[in-house]
Amino acid sequence: ELDAGTSHSWIYPLNLPMRTYQHSIVSEALTKNTLVCLPTGLGKTFIAAVVMYNFRRWFPDGLVLFMAPTKPLVAQQIEACRALVGMSYGDSAELTGKMPKAEREKVWQQAHTFFLTPQTAQNDIELGICP
Repeated sequence: ELDAGTSHSWIYPLNLPMRTYQHSIVSEALTKNTLVCLPTGLGKTFIAAVVMYNFRRWFPDGLVLFMAPTKPLVAQQIEACRALVGMSYGDSAELTGKMPKAEREKVWQQAHTFFLTPQTAQNDIELGICP
């Protein structure tokens, strides 16, 4: 459910120098389906972190899934997003297939922002533990 108190605005962090193209992409991605294709080092993770942060503000009971193709990239992305926008450890979680099913099920119930591979997401959907 949309939080009416926060949905009229969005937050763009200023802890890094503002790049106009990143701001523009974030603005578009918050209101439209968006595919971001940028060369390495130009801020795809920053853009994703800002979009996820605002979606969590707007939909406090919703879920956000950030998928990366490999476990090392999953680990890298969760740490980067936590550093970039102050994503809390209690609200964000890294899920891997090496975690026992019962532990993943518990994490699905506690956190709201998940970093995982597509395979882990598919497995948890098929197992019925992904809400």
